[in-house]
Amino acid sequence: MVRGGHGLARVAVVVRAGAAPLWWLGVLAAGIGVLVPGLTGRRIGVLAGAALFLVTAAVVAGTRRKRYGALARGAARAGKHDVLQDRGVTVRNWRRGHRWWLLLGFLAALGSAFAAPAAGGLLLAGAGAGLRAKAAWIGRLEHSEDALLWVRVDWLSQRGGAPTGKPAKAFRSTGVAAGDAAPGGGRRVAAGRV
Repeated sequence: MVRGGHGLARVAVVVRAGAAPLWWLGVLAAGIGVLVPGLTGRRIGVLAGAALFLVTAAVVAGTRRKRYGALARGAARAGKHDVLQDRGVTVRNWRRGHRWWLLLGFLAALGSAFAAPAAGGLLLAGAGAGLRAKAAWIGRLEHSEDALLWVRVDWLSQRGGAPTGKPAKAFRSTGVAAGDAAPGGGRRVAAGRV
């Protein structure tokens, strides 16, 4: 980066990047898994999976909220030489960095169907739903602060790529019009569209 600027990625986009692949891989694994009778039987497998879905979604959505809040409150304004990363680039980088974990999770969910049909897939889908809920919570935090939250890209490339991991010492903030993602990490809707 020129003159001491840093590449910055939206916090909500990083959190939300895993939601869609986890959800769809989980739904696919659950759909395939329900075709296998399994050791417990389909009914018990699906009921256990539903419970796992709810618990996993709640745990993932609630994890590290205090850390996100503390980093948001201490966020410094982004400098004029900082470069804001596009939403699509952030999502692509996260998914590329985690593709093997996603594949292993999908295979594990499929394999678990022989014990409890659909349970592993619903657990995976619950993680995706939890990430989506956490991104929505970050969006509400951004609305309340009237600022978008960003994290340095080089910190994301260390130790798993979490915005609140040990390398992430602080967030940066910009106005709500910055970047190409809306609060919460979704696509920004153009003003002329209905």
